[in-house]
Amino acid sequence: MIRTLYLRGRIAQVAPQVAVDLIVWAIAVPLAVWLRFEFRIPAANNLGIVVVMAATLLLQVVFGLLFSLYRGRYSYGSFDEVVGLTSTVAATAVAVGVPMLFWGPLVGAPRSTMLIATPIAFVAMAASRYLKRLALERGQRPGEHAHATLVYGAGAVGSQLVRSMRTDPESAFRAVGIVDDAPQLRGAIRHGVPVLGSLEDLEDVVERTDATHLVVAIARADAAFLRQVNDRAMQCGLQVLVMPPFSDVLAGRRQVKDLRSISIEDIVGRHPVDTDVASIAGYLRGRRVLVTGAGGSIGAELCRQVADWEPSELIMLDRDESALQQVQLLVHGHGLLSTPEVVLADIRDAETIVSLFRERQPEVVFHAAALKHLPMLEQYPAEAWKTNVVGSLNVLRAAEAAGVETFVNISTDKAANPTSVLGHSKRVAERLTASFADSTKMRYLSVRFGNVLGSRGSMVPTFASLIDAGGPLTVTHPDITRYFMSIPEACQLVIQAGAIGSPAEVLILDMGEPVRILDIAKRMISMSGKRIEIVFTGLRPHEKLHEDLVSVDEAAQSMVHPKISHATVPPLAPEDLDRQRWDSHWRREHSADVAHEQTEVLGSATAPIGPLFVNGLPVR
Repeated sequence: MIRTLYLRGRIAQVAPQVAVDLIVWAIAVPLAVWLRFEFRIPAANNLGIVVVMAATLLLQVVFGLLFSLYRGRYSYGSFDEVVGLTSTVAATAVAVGVPMLFWGPLVGAPRSTMLIATPIAFVAMAASRYLKRLALERGQRPGEHAHATLVYGAGAVGSQLVRSMRTDPESAFRAVGIVDDAPQLRGAIRHGVPVLGSLEDLEDVVERTDATHLVVAIARADAAFLRQVNDRAMQCGLQVLVMPPFSDVLAGRRQVKDLRSISIEDIVGRHPVDTDVASIAGYLRGRRVLVTGAGGSIGAELCRQVADWEPSELIMLDRDESALQQVQLLVHGHGLLSTPEVVLADIRDAETIVSLFRERQPEVVFHAAALKHLPMLEQYPAEAWKTNVVGSLNVLRAAEAAGVETFVNISTDKAANPTSVLGHSKRVAERLTASFADSTKMRYLSVRFGNVLGSRGSMVPTFASLIDAGGPLTVTHPDITRYFMSIPEACQLVIQAGAIGSPAEVLILDMGEPVRILDIAKRMISMSGKRIEIVFTGLRPHEKLHEDLVSVDEAAQSMVHPKISHATVPPLAPEDLDRQRWDSHWRREHSADVAHEQTEVLGSATAPIGPLFVNGLPVR
């Protein structure tokens, strides 16, 4: 029954076009004879015309079905349909025309009939399809309610976006022009929309089109380029939109028309990354992968990207049950919390972690669990020791006991030339990882990078909240800078690093040029359209004015991936850790900070506090 209804629907869909094609042949054949005999048809040729016409109509249907022209598989007026039409008409012309060379005069039809009729028929059939496509597209165009929109980029991505806009009656955007910096493309047409000029001509183009929005349709637009476009567009009163990542479009997670407003993450931290697919697939596909801190910003994105590489099992571990539910929703599309891929556990609990590793036998581990807020850990350095040092040691020992082959410790730029509790605790974790690489002879390594934009509790969401509240917006120092990268790109490089790193190495991600925090604050205020005051509060204890990615005693160099540098850190054996020395050191530092709080000048806290010794070994 269902199949019968389906066939009826298909027949109803193609029947009008079949009828048009047959009518075209019915006109083209006698017209060809009429032209052949100089605008008259001898009565003796009527029977021959009828025979030729009948054969042509029959073969047109047969070959149309054979070449799928009449199976409803092609979009109207598409290149694929033109190919199918060409094949059908050519086959029909040959099948009828060749016999006519021998027997045409016998049935009273000129030998040249098909030679004349075929181009007439083909042009008429193609024109009917093109006119139908124009009618359909005109009926599907967005209404006047849609925003007049310029598309930046006349390449394949821009062309696809223009076509999507012009064939979606529900679209909120109506393409009125294209902007492209290539001089040879000026005046080019993409799906009926002209290229009107370059970015330098944007003001004139806006005046001509009354556009209110500009969509950047460049597949690999970096932060510098987006800043330039955004600044120029704001001068012209345009709202800038960006497309979803092209990888999401290709994977089917998003559509080209899923546009969003440009964000601070786009114009500060967007770094296109080339991924070595083969190397990643080799160590993740079909393997058991465990991610600690899976509920955090970095951990959740790591889980999402790792899942794309089809591991045999993805184990997501966190001590926050709500965060685990969110990452389960992100990766698996549900938040049941009743399936074995989510594990509620604390890395501080050595017994539980060892038991988990023994039972689940992970082969690859991404260790992202950590306390990360510098001023909070300055107040509570013991918590940094428990989580970032002892917690990391617990995971390393469990990994060693379970025979984990690849262990990637997520570190921070604050571990380079450390001055803070956070920096020192993460430096210890790097050195512990190097020690276990020596003892296991497996690929145990660390990956070090700076701030990630948009992570929970980080600067950008904090600034956004302050702006929404009406300000003021607080910045520690007018000259303070930080390295930034978006979460997806940072995680992509972390996964890549796990494929190319060697045991005991620290892999350092290329974060581009450091960005001044004040510039980000001003840009976010400008994008909000509000008048917000900026207040400078002074550097916090042990906070650097400028972060480092590489320590003074490290020699980092790129060897495999252009955005990943390799360095080494001295190993630190677990038996050399000394909790009492750690506590006494940070108590002294905290007391000194309080005593001098009123007398410190702005920026004096950038000076290093000196090496922190653990059982006589310098942590730095």
